[in-house]
Amino acid sequence: MISEMTKNAPKRSPRAPKIVINADDLAHIEALAEGAIERNPELADRLLDEIGRARIVEPARMPSNVVAIGNTVTYRDETTGVERTVTLTYPEDADIARQRVSLVTPIGVALLGLAEGAVFHWDTRAGQRNMLTVIRVDAPNSVD
Repeated sequence: MISEMTKNAPKRSPRAPKIVINADDLAHIEALAEGAIERNPELADRLLDEIGRARIVEPARMPSNVVAIGNTVTYRDETTGVERTVTLTYPEDADIARQRVSLVTPIGVALLGLAEGAVFHWDTRAGQRNMLTVIRVDAPNSVD
C-alpha cells in the first residue's frame, strides 16, 4: 500500500539553487529572453523566471565561482557520471564544435548564475530531465 502511494505521488521538483547575474549582462539577457518569446516560448519563460529570481550584482561584486557569460564551466551529469566543460556565450558567439554554448539553450539557461557545487536540473530538447552538478567555474583568460 505504501509503495503504491509512493509510486503514484507527484514528483517533487528539486528546489532551484540560488543564482547571481552580472548587472552589466542583464539588459542583453532580458532582450534575448524577450526575443525568444515567439520562437521558443517555453525557453523564454524559463530564462525570464531565472532573471526574476536572480540576485543582480555589480561586476566588481560578481563572485568568481559563479557561471556568467564568457565563463568556462565544468559540470557532471549525475545519471551517467560524465563530466563536460563548456563556455557560456551569447548566441552570436556560440559554437558547439568549440564547446561554446549559447545562453539561449536549455543547458545555457540552466547554467546561468550557478555557483560551484550547485546541483540543478535541466530539461533536454527531447524532454528528458537531467540532474547536473557544477564542478568548476573559470573566468575567461585576460589578454594583455
